[in-house]
Amino acid sequence: MTQYTCFDVQINDHIAHIKLIRPEKRNSMIPEFWSELPAIVAEIDASAHARVIVISSTGPHFTAGLDLKAFLPTETDNPDPKHHLASGAKFYEHVKVLQSAFSSLENCRLPVLAAIQGGCIGGGIDMVTACDMRYATDDAFFILQETNLAMTADVGTFPRLLKLIPEGVAREIAYTGRRFGAAEAKANGLLNETFADAEAMLAQVMAIAAEIAGKAPLAVSGCKRIINYARDHSTADTLDYIGIWNASMLQTEEVMEAIGANAEKRAGQFAALPTLASRHVEK
Repeated sequence: MTQYTCFDVQINDHIAHIKLIRPEKRNSMIPEFWSELPAIVAEIDASAHARVIVISSTGPHFTAGLDLKAFLPTETDNPDPKHHLASGAKFYEHVKVLQSAFSSLENCRLPVLAAIQGGCIGGGIDMVTACDMRYATDDAFFILQETNLAMTADVGTFPRLLKLIPEGVAREIAYTGRRFGAAEAKANGLLNETFADAEAMLAQVMAIAAEIAGKAPLAVSGCKRIINYARDHSTADTLDYIGIWNASMLQTEEVMEAIGANAEKRAGQFAALPTLASRHVEK
């Protein structure tokens, strides 16, 4: 198994568990974070060894967000007297790289479940909103920290958060940069469920992941594809798309296996997702 700076990755019983492992630094998002996460997700997706991904963390906080010190510009000797004129373009390309790291969670074929304890700050909100489902401890809290740092969140919070919680609430937490807790997050639709502590949360999230992993991978992947499409398109367009999707993807043999497995109270023997050589990431 590859060793990472920011993550531990384990795959058992078709569940890929990605764990943030820098608790002493509040799991802040250093440069290695942004290259490792999409590489891990791409490899899990491409290998088809897992059917669902769980992301959890270690220590008192899920993540403190972007490590700004690691990204502050440094003075360099550049012979081009006009190099500063390209700073905007350079920043734009950098932001696109950060955005793609979290988009990998949304774009992969597998459902991604986030298990959040303690603080989920700044980039942490960007990350968990790109996941399929979110669970948290009762003492978890969220801060859209960028506003407090005279910045506008740009790595994915706004386009995703606005599809999860009421617009007025999103505007308030964005404009004020205030801290809001797990109870408020759940009441507004950001969280699926809350738990007394991290141990209880992770146990239940793993149970949900196991239930998902027991379903036909092709069907679950299709659900994620259609749900994402429906979120961004009209009802009419989505109805047409799902019709075309099932016309090409629906497998009678898989349906009969699911019916048989349910009747016989056994695990279904389903086809795995095809591997994706084109997405293989060399390490």
